[in-house]
Amino acid sequence: MIEQSKKILVTGGASGIGAAICRRMSDRDSNFLVHTRANKAGLEKTIRDIEKNGGRGNAEFADLAVKGAARLLIQRAIDVLGGLDVLVANAGYALKTPITDISDEDFETAHVTIARSFFELATAAVPHLEKSNCGRIVGISAFGPHVWRTKVTPFAATAAAKASMEITAKALALQLAPSGITVNLIAPGFVRKDQKAHVAISPEILNKLVAEVPMGRVAEPEEIASVVAFCASSEASYITGQVIHVNGGLV
Repeated sequence: MIEQSKKILVTGGASGIGAAICRRMSDRDSNFLVHTRANKAGLEKTIRDIEKNGGRGNAEFADLAVKGAARLLIQRAIDVLGGLDVLVANAGYALKTPITDISDEDFETAHVTIARSFFELATAAVPHLEKSNCGRIVGISAFGPHVWRTKVTPFAATAAAKASMEITAKALALQLAPSGITVNLIAPGFVRKDQKAHVAISPEILNKLVAEVPMGRVAEPEEIASVVAFCASSEASYITGQVIHVNGGLV
């Protein structure tokens, strides 16, 4: 259970890991602003799940690839929630295009959507998190920056963007540590997708890739969400600047 009156912003909360995070962290003392780019039906379901658990849910749409949109999202959270305790930067995607085939536009889109939006979100959130008794920034990275093997599909452009995100998080953690604000990233391995969600790799390829995972299966979104919830709690007060791998032993 989370602490009283937690004010929480979750990006990419309409499906998958983001929706699971909202379910896991919601109770009668939680107040959420849940973001999605365009998945209205998924967002409405997430809000219903939050309310089913006794929390309050508010919806917001924004394209985080647009410069300044992430900063506006933070301001919207302050307006709606009256403050901010936890920022969960989950929104993102994976692009499996080989590095030599990636267009300039696709490479730049990966970086503005993932790396720049995290920078905007986190830096805009800091003044508000400093007013919290338990300020937390939790980002969702990926295994992509860390696993480079011939039998594991690489995601060159988005992995590079996630790597940039990780360095930004470490810089923030170092600077914010004296204030008690923690900054940590979760790097999932292969995770089960919602049935209607966009997938970067086909189910057939995924079945082959599972053989490369020591635990022999993909993760459930709830397994990622539980680690996020811990990092967002007061119990994780001495953990900062970390990339926590939740990947079934994939190395």
